[in-house]
Amino acid sequence: MFGDCGLRFPSLRSWIGGGGRRREADPDLDPVLLVSGMGGSILNARSKKNGSTICVWVRILLANLEFKKYLWSLYNPESGYTESLNENNEIVVPDDDYGLQAIDILDPSLWAKLFHLTEVYHFHDMIEMLIGCGYEKGTTLFGFGYDFRQSNRIDKTMDGLKTKLEMAYKASGGKKVNIISHSMGGMLIQCFISLHNDAFAKYVNKWICIACPFQGAPGCIYDSLITGLQFVYGFESFFFVSRWTMHQLLVECPSIYELLPNPDFQWKNQPMIQVWRKLSEDNGVVKLEEYDSSTCISLFEEALKNNELNYSGKSIALPFNFSILEWATNTRKIIYDAQLPASVSFYNIYGTSYETPFDVCFGSETSPVDDLTKLCHTMPEYSYVDGDGTVPTESAKADGFTAISRVGIKNSHRGLLSDKKLFNLVKQYLGVSEKSKRSSSSKSSYV
Repeated sequence: MFGDCGLRFPSLRSWIGGGGRRREADPDLDPVLLVSGMGGSILNARSKKNGSTICVWVRILLANLEFKKYLWSLYNPESGYTESLNENNEIVVPDDDYGLQAIDILDPSLWAKLFHLTEVYHFHDMIEMLIGCGYEKGTTLFGFGYDFRQSNRIDKTMDGLKTKLEMAYKASGGKKVNIISHSMGGMLIQCFISLHNDAFAKYVNKWICIACPFQGAPGCIYDSLITGLQFVYGFESFFFVSRWTMHQLLVECPSIYELLPNPDFQWKNQPMIQVWRKLSEDNGVVKLEEYDSSTCISLFEEALKNNELNYSGKSIALPFNFSILEWATNTRKIIYDAQLPASVSFYNIYGTSYETPFDVCFGSETSPVDDLTKLCHTMPEYSYVDGDGTVPTESAKADGFTAISRVGIKNSHRGLLSDKKLFNLVKQYLGVSEKSKRSSSSKSSYV
């Protein structure tokens, strides 16, 4: 998922290309496929006329302008796809570098690399670590990026993942693939397991899942659908996509609806949206209204009923989308039906010790809300639970599978992708080392 995508401008740490230690490729290694999560893939807009491309996600310079021009979309209930309003271009995910470029450094511009802007270095450190263990791009190391605006189970994504697994399997001489997924990428894998179980069993050996919102990400998604998502604050916000610009995209994204908290999950405490309401101007009566994961839909409907998107001088109605909700409900059923093949080993790593939004509250007793349509422009307060800052630990642990290992690591949602403790676990699970070619250690005994 988007996670803690704050943009920071650190001191120059290394020059272009990184300084990861290289080692001669080991042809005996089983192939690894890295699968990104929400917002973790480069998206390019490609001209239908001449084929020219421009990066529209992630970019820092002119980010807001290009985002609105190329990425704003509407959901097509007949096809199940979210389709860009810009009819002259199509959104594509680059497949260069065996799929790794799309999930490596999310702003591939020269200056982003020059100044080593760590917040756009997505899978970069893990790629460097794996290469240091002897993995080779195109032979034993591959990446899978996708258009994260779409549903996790959409045919194009499912077919693309199957093709990538086949490619990795054949390129390595018929060795089964070890998948490492991050965030929403884990839900995508669940969909694939449910819809293509035979192919998963044929091509996959191990699945290492990192920070997956198995039961949803309540606080972040509740807020995203009502007010949007802001990545950076203060002066730096001028260099990135604004909260409202992001909101107008997310309202039409099936993937966001699929990340709503699972209403059938037995939460320790049900995630809530709370609204302090002024019921009457005359008597000044104030009431605290509460909406859980089942009843929050009525709140979304009321809050977004007047929502409009202004595109190319036209106003387009953008209310809460019940067609997407229906699709997402069916996606949740598909995920629930996922049965991990007995031949596949599963490992779950999740983040802990970070305050993670859970309940969302609008207004206060002394400053109540008199009109629910104003919620879209009201900053909420949160109650927090343990997690990685985006995904509650309770959700990330509830995978429903028989796991070889479940381990919590103190780090943030995106920070896990460069965490040294996590790297040590990944190497242990893969049975590799940066000092020797291959270890013969048994499976992890973590619980």
